[in-house]
Amino acid sequence: MKKLLFIETGMGIDVHGQNVTKAAVRAVQNAIHFNSMPGIREMLPDNDLQNMCVNVKLAMPVDKEELDYETVKKEIPYGTVTIDVMDGGMATTSGIVLKDKEDKNDLMYIVVASVEVGY
Repeated sequence: MKKLLFIETGMGIDVHGQNVTKAAVRAVQNAIHFNSMPGIREMLPDNDLQNMCVNVKLAMPVDKEELDYETVKKEIPYGTVTIDVMDGGMATTSGIVLKDKEDKNDLMYIVVASVEVGY
């Protein structure tokens, strides 16, 4: 990314099911769904939204092999998307195991996202 224009942050949680992808998708949605960038097109080369570069950083409490990268990338509607995963987030008790919610244990996963937008 040559020029960083915006950074948006968010948090997502999967309370039941221990699905880090679901928590990551929610974190990205939380980061981008409360923002509007009406002038972004004029800032991009050729005024084209597809020239946008988006770097998603995710802090997760589990091994990065458990993440479905393509599912997370689909949350970003324009441009080229990269994902960087680092240790962080949280795995903490939900206080209950619900087999009908696909729980394997009583953990909930919390993922933190930073979404960098530029070109």
